[in-house]
Amino acid sequence: MVSGAPALYRVAITHVRTGPRRYTLRHRTYMWLIDPDRPPELPFPLRPLARFDARDHFTGERRSSLRSGLDAFLHEHGVDLDGGPVVMLTHARVFGYVFNPLTLYWCHGPDGALRCVVAEVHNTYGGRHSYLLRPDALGRAVTDKAFHVSPFFPVDGRYRMRLPAPGDRVDLTVHLERDGGRPFTATVRGTRKEVRARTLLGLAVRKPWSTLAVSAAIRLHGIRLYLRGLPVQPRPDQHENSTPENTS
Repeated sequence: MVSGAPALYRVAITHVRTGPRRYTLRHRTYMWLIDPDRPPELPFPLRPLARFDARDHFTGERRSSLRSGLDAFLHEHGVDLDGGPVVMLTHARVFGYVFNPLTLYWCHGPDGALRCVVAEVHNTYGGRHSYLLRPDALGRAVTDKAFHVSPFFPVDGRYRMRLPAPGDRVDLTVHLERDGGRPFTATVRGTRKEVRARTLLGLAVRKPWSTLAVSAAIRLHGIRLYLRGLPVQPRPDQHENSTPENTS
């Protein structure tokens, strides 16, 4: 079981595309590991640097807590944690803006045993979709792709993931498998830092508007790929939950 939330992780996010053109995106940022039952409350002067809002996750309804949205999703899929603990790896709102390409929830029973992992994905079109995963002892899980993310890939294939719970380090890998190959791989790797005012201020200075920078980087690299002639796939109408621009 993961313990010691909240924590900060300085991470490097890498996207490697191998087909039909090879292309690599690397971005450095930071993420939070928190308890969704008790998200951190920062001193008033620091609150613009990190806010955790329930409407940014799952259906986007104004629920009473982050945990209530997760529990509603689990209930829809026949999972009851019996009040067991959860830890959540995510981006916070920074100066009122957030973009969370991937939020992960490690969900445990009362005895601390891992029961499932939920991978919540957001795309740049304002949609979101969550995958219920049953990882093995090494954190490995496989699921069919069911949500439009990149404009350059259709909604087919499957994800092969390695999602071990964060400790002193975070080391996550997501492979997209299509037609017998792996045309896309994403990794998130980084080191844990204690949540201190000095640490958060240092990260904010190095990476101001961190979540906006993530969103901008994805769009910029998408434009570059388009200009290099990569064909755009039509965006299907899906059961994804669409949300307005994530600002407030």
